[in-house]
Amino acid sequence: MASLSRLDLRECLQTLSVLQWLPVYVFLGMIPVFLIPYFLVFTKFWILSVLALAWLAYDWNTHNQGGRRSAWVRNWTLWKYFQNYFPIKLVKTHDLSPKHNYIIANHPHGIVSYGVFINFATEATSFARIFPAITPSVGTLEWIFWLPIVRDYVMSMGVCPVSGLALKYLLTQKSTGNAVVIVVGGAAEALLCRPGASTIYLKEHKGFVKLALKTGAYLVPSYSFGENEVHNQETFPEGTWIRFFQKTFQATFKKILGLNFCIFHGRGLTRESWGFLPFNRPITTVVGEPLPIPKIKRPDKMTVDKYHALYIDALRKLFDQHKVQYGLPESQELAII
Repeated sequence: MASLSRLDLRECLQTLSVLQWLPVYVFLGMIPVFLIPYFLVFTKFWILSVLALAWLAYDWNTHNQGGRRSAWVRNWTLWKYFQNYFPIKLVKTHDLSPKHNYIIANHPHGIVSYGVFINFATEATSFARIFPAITPSVGTLEWIFWLPIVRDYVMSMGVCPVSGLALKYLLTQKSTGNAVVIVVGGAAEALLCRPGASTIYLKEHKGFVKLALKTGAYLVPSYSFGENEVHNQETFPEGTWIRFFQKTFQATFKKILGLNFCIFHGRGLTRESWGFLPFNRPITTVVGEPLPIPKIKRPDKMTVDKYHALYIDALRKLFDQHKVQYGLPESQELAII
């Protein structure tokens, strides 16, 4: 009975660690969007809003200049419970030498990119032990860094804007041993996410290759097996009014925030119930072999296309070598569009 209670408690803590994800970000987002203006105009605590805005102005360029990470935040016990909820695993196939810088390109995006977050923005899967002397930085949308408090929280985990300015700084101004992690398919790829799918946007996504050539950073393919399995996504039939509304809403949301709004569901507070928590299904991020890239100040289209094709070949090889081991059928192919 005692053992069963401990198991129940552990599962409860794992569920709560994932459940806090949305409320925490909503609460942190509400502070700058609503509370700071409210305090500034309607209360006697206006000085708090002034201090928050003054700090934002003073600290404005930090996210583009390497950020401000915290080993303490990255090692929170909370992330370990989060990791064990699925569970999430990080697999190394080749060493990454600290003598170089790297662009770790990850696929697929999934609904939330749980694998990228836990493996590279926290130490729940022991990134520092698996890849010693390598400092990872996860790229995300830049507007997040315009929000006071939120920006400090995400920077503490080693998250940076997925912008040319921020990424070039990390790859050229901070010596070697740096790895920027980019989910190449972006938010649009979330719309392709559904169980059993292995479809990614990559054919026309060449900016990361051009960045690698300009900085001389090695390209590293990585694939998160199981990322598409943790939510079911609802896409309504073409030609229906609800599909028209869905596409219009998604296009508007993408234009304003750079996010694709997905209609998805998973489990509830218990494994058998319906809700919006992800299913307890394993996610394994496999990091492949580094692809050496020459440093070229102004790479032409032919050169970019050449190394883009080499990267696709390396990614396909990585996918085919590991797909059966991590739950996909032998016949499954990586569809690149």
